[in-house]
Amino acid sequence: MSYSIAVRALCEFTAKVGDLDLRFTPSPTALEGIVGHRTVASRRSGDYQSEVALEGHYRTLRVKGRADGYDPVQNCLEEVKTYRGDLSRQPANHRQLHWAQAKIYGWLMCQKAGLEQINLALVYFDIVSEKETCLVEAFSAAQLEQFFEHHCQLFLHWAQQEVAHREARNLAAQALTFPHASFRPGQRHLAESVFKAVSTGRCLMAQAPTGIGKTVGTLFPMLKALAPQQLDKIFFLTAKTPGRKLALDAAQVIIDSADAPPLRVLEMIARDKACEHPDKACHGESCPLAQGFYDRLPAARQAASELTLLNQAALREVALEHDVCPYYLSQEMARWADVVVADYNYYFDFSALLFGLAQANNWRVATLVDEAHNLVERGRQMYSASLDQSALNAVRKTAPEALKKSLQRVHREWNALHNQQLGAYQAYDRAPEKLLQALFSCSASIGDYLNDHPQGVDSGLQNFYFDMLQFGRVAELFDEQYLFDISKRDLERKHNLSTLCLRNVVPAGFIRPRLTASRTAVLFSATLSPRHYYADLLGTPPDTVWIDVESPFHADQLQVHIVSQISTRFVHRQASLGPIVELMARQFTERPGNYLAFFSSFDYLQQVAQRLAEAHPHINLWSQSRGMGEGQRQTFLDQFTADSQGIGFAVLGGAFGEGIDLPGARLIGAFIATLGLAQLNPINEQLKHRMAAIFGAGYDYTYLYPGVQKVVQAAGRVIRTQQDQGVVMLIDDRFAQGKVKQLLPRWWALGPAACHAGG
Repeated sequence: MSYSIAVRALCEFTAKVGDLDLRFTPSPTALEGIVGHRTVASRRSGDYQSEVALEGHYRTLRVKGRADGYDPVQNCLEEVKTYRGDLSRQPANHRQLHWAQAKIYGWLMCQKAGLEQINLALVYFDIVSEKETCLVEAFSAAQLEQFFEHHCQLFLHWAQQEVAHREARNLAAQALTFPHASFRPGQRHLAESVFKAVSTGRCLMAQAPTGIGKTVGTLFPMLKALAPQQLDKIFFLTAKTPGRKLALDAAQVIIDSADAPPLRVLEMIARDKACEHPDKACHGESCPLAQGFYDRLPAARQAASELTLLNQAALREVALEHDVCPYYLSQEMARWADVVVADYNYYFDFSALLFGLAQANNWRVATLVDEAHNLVERGRQMYSASLDQSALNAVRKTAPEALKKSLQRVHREWNALHNQQLGAYQAYDRAPEKLLQALFSCSASIGDYLNDHPQGVDSGLQNFYFDMLQFGRVAELFDEQYLFDISKRDLERKHNLSTLCLRNVVPAGFIRPRLTASRTAVLFSATLSPRHYYADLLGTPPDTVWIDVESPFHADQLQVHIVSQISTRFVHRQASLGPIVELMARQFTERPGNYLAFFSSFDYLQQVAQRLAEAHPHINLWSQSRGMGEGQRQTFLDQFTADSQGIGFAVLGGAFGEGIDLPGARLIGAFIATLGLAQLNPINEQLKHRMAAIFGAGYDYTYLYPGVQKVVQAAGRVIRTQQDQGVVMLIDDRFAQGKVKQLLPRWWALGPAACHAGG
């Protein structure tokens, strides 16, 4: 079996040496790079050949790629690199890598054209001045063949190891049996649907209740499909840290089974959580783990490749044994893992690493999108951009003299917009042209300055520069799927400040290409209803299959009471406090145990908790607070034990509304004192108007569907196993409306709770 690799990937594996150096210097965008390559080609003679497809073999290795250009008259093969700034500052190891690529292409060209010698040129094209710097050297075919074979030999051992790993993985995966004694009810339906989706190359949306084992039920059939569908990777994408842990636990269950394939399962985490030296910069002169990183990477990579579960702890251990950065070791191992567990942004973000690698390497991937209802809001955040005037003002005070003029122009154009607006909030149908021109010009000035002073800029200026780049990027994509808005604050002050936002309303246009780039994308969640809402906002392809997996639970396991005598609307809030307190106290007295109580805001939560504590001091209470860290959240959850009794107060849609598992006596009931509707504010009203214009359902798409989805997720905390028994109180008269009832799970038996109203 031969192993195929691109020239660039081969050189990055064998020719990268020295330090990891991530000092920020503005580099050309992908579009600028394409334009630069075209400009260089347009300056050449009529005989010049662009994008020359080349291929060669060394034993079982096939090396292929496209050389930037070849001039047959000059017998010169060119490797074109675009850049901006001072070329003399280019690190030596970058230049060495570029020469390695040119030499590999040079040999492949000699072989193709039967040449005995060739001229190789590194052409550095400055995208600002459009000047070329050409470094030309002559090589014999024999020299280049020797160079080619040396680098192939360096890679060949690894390639043979990878071929053997893949063959063993695929063979064992085909024989893999389900890791539990039997499927749970609904789990087999889900697994079979996933296998069918990947087999037919279609997307799947699966609404599957909490508790059926969705993680194993989706990962297992994907592993079974590795060989028949010739998959290179499986990406398991999650919205939050608990989802990542569940995916890793499921992978561990499969790995521990008797006939487990030799998998590499990699966990990717955020850079700030993986960094060993947060006080140091990412380059060899500052961080010891960046110094000589590429010299020590091969040994670290080999050690990591021999492990099955590369979670955060295991990867860190390998990295520190070999004195390399754990975060950048994880980025390297993403190329060699079979299953990658990562946050949504690693695949869906504008500059997503996993998506970029898949495209560059022509990987055949399958994606599993966990808790996919979260992708709507996360998508909106990823494809939006904002600028804060207070950040601009801080930067203007400390900026180098050379940048003050361009920053002042941005300030002037910003104020011109800002001062036309009378109210605190205003949305606009188009982005502001004059301000954008000022921002683009200012970005270019800062970019040039950063090139000349890579270490002479404070973090505030650099961060504002990144924000401007994102704002400019999003502005170029601005269409009817966006709003531009200005939010003012401190209106009573003469010099109030504002925030500008290019707000994505419908992320479908960006998510759809990522879904269709996969062999299949499976989006699963306990709440993916109504189907058309998620299809419209996530951009699922027209032939996407949608399934509603039957629940493993029965109506007699969960008493669901609609408390229609109480209104939790803001205007009725004070009147609702007493009845809610009495309802909770009565239920707790009738059936002591652990409960969660969900409210629409921290203020509402605190008012009910305070009154309950005063009226019924014997009931143990604990409450979620604003801005809880991971440790504090765990402390909150630790109160729910098999032997404890009490009520935990939480905000609906917050950290405890989904993704937590409290089976058995740890949680026997939930009070949900809100319909979950988004806050009525000018931003949400603008979203409603835009949703009405695009989909004809403004209120439902903005308020009702997302609100009820949060309610169902929160109620899903109560019944976690087929042995659990529990109660859910839906406290608001609107729960009795037919339109709302239709959005609740089919297996619930809804009953009134008139006797529990408490007056």
